[in-house]
Amino acid sequence: MTIGAASSNVVVPRNFRLLEELERGEKGIGDGTVSYGMDDDGDDIFMRSWTGTIIGPLSSVHEGRIYQLKLFCDKDYPDKPPTVRFHSRINMACVNPDTGLVEGKKFHMLANWQREYTMENILTQLKKEMAAPHNRKLVQPPEGTFF
Repeated sequence: MTIGAASSNVVVPRNFRLLEELERGEKGIGDGTVSYGMDDDGDDIFMRSWTGTIIGPLSSVHEGRIYQLKLFCDKDYPDKPPTVRFHSRINMACVNPDTGLVEGKKFHMLANWQREYTMENILTQLKKEMAAPHNRKLVQPPEGTFF
């Protein structure tokens, strides 16, 4: 599901869009293995800093692991994608092994960003990417380690 997609050519302002996403994130998503919300910084009136959590998919090396992420929505969001960075260490083809940054050129959703995409879409797609054949069996850093 996408948020902020209107059938007419009406463009939902950034802050309204982020409020929609916040409301949806607070209600919980699907099976509960992906969640997101505002960062704890109460001074962020521009709603830029977000946190995300992904519980690793079944039948992969990620199964049962809890991954924490940071998402940063700059002033151009949702016209441009947020910056996405794993806080928890992870070994994945689209994640920089030194910084945890999800590299846009290696992650299809960021490389082909559309205004209708949401943070929920990103987290859900990253979870699917964890289960992809090229990532599902990669040796992982010790659980509980961070970038």
